Amino acid sequence: MEVIGFLAEYGPWSWIVAGLILLALELVVPGGYLLWTGIAGILTGFITLVQQPPWPLQWLIFGVLSLVSILTWVRFTRNRREESDRPLLNERTQQFVGQEAVLDQPITNGFGRVALGDTVWRVSGPDLPAGQRVRIVGADGNVLRVEPR
Repeated sequence: MEVIGFLAEYGPWSWIVAGLILLALELVVPGGYLLWTGIAGILTGFITLVQQPPWPLQWLIFGVLSLVSILTWVRFTRNRREESDRPLLNERTQQFVGQEAVLDQPITNGFGRVALGDTVWRVSGPDLPAGQRVRIVGADGNVLRVEPR
């Protein structure tokens, strides 16, 4: 009942202060949800500055504004794809597909090794001697699939 008394005493300013507190909490606990509830609190405060609805209606306004703003935010951000100038940045094995290399170790029993850049990679493919040129055609996890060139 203290919340009701606080709302009755300070009216619209309590909503505005609560909204600002929620916005400040968003800086500490990021995620987006406190941002939209904070904005809903501030809007509820401005609405109650113009017209003084009873406190249950104020809570209803706050709840509806919060739900609508959060659902709208989730809807627009869920399907948004961020464009990247380096789409294969964290997919190192996919970066090598199509490149050619020379086997450092022969492929025996289906596996061998090849040096690419500063890393030695495990490769799979048909048995081939060391020094053979190969083309990288795919990857299975961290193992590059190769075929003779």
